[in-house]
Amino acid sequence: MNPSLSQAAIALGSNLGDSLQILEAALTTLATTPGVALLGRSPWYRTRPLGPPQPDYLNGCATLTVQMTPPQLLTTLLEIETQFGRERQQHWGARTLDLDLLLFDDLILRTPELQIPHPRMNDRAFVLVPLATIAPDWVEPISGQAIAHLLSALDCSGVNLIEQQ
Repeated sequence: MNPSLSQAAIALGSNLGDSLQILEAALTTLATTPGVALLGRSPWYRTRPLGPPQPDYLNGCATLTVQMTPPQLLTTLLEIETQFGRERQQHWGARTLDLDLLLFDDLILRTPELQIPHPRMNDRAFVLVPLATIAPDWVEPISGQAIAHLLSALDCSGVNLIEQQ
């Protein structure tokens, strides 16, 4: 049985290597993955890191149409992270590529492997600022609030649009 067509939102981040090139290549990889179509993408933002001392991040978001289940999409995202050299050595540590599944239609899912909506997205300006540029009216299903409304409650001072060449 084929999964139905769904919409998903993901966050992308990188702070090791040529982050801009890595993020652009990750979007290209996603867009050419069977069962995935890129709907929209945000600009890139420079953000201060959470966790241990490390370089600033480049962050952005993308919306996708997918013909896969949430666990299948998570597996795909983790495989792409690995292709780009992601090593999980330190919680909230520096990374070449981080792909987080934020939203999947209006699904609320809690399993040991996957939580949708992403459990910390509503508190993170580095997620909501780029997401609001491409999906301001998407309603986060637990709060019942649109992304743009959730963003209005956050301090966005550490999220800075970068100039694209």
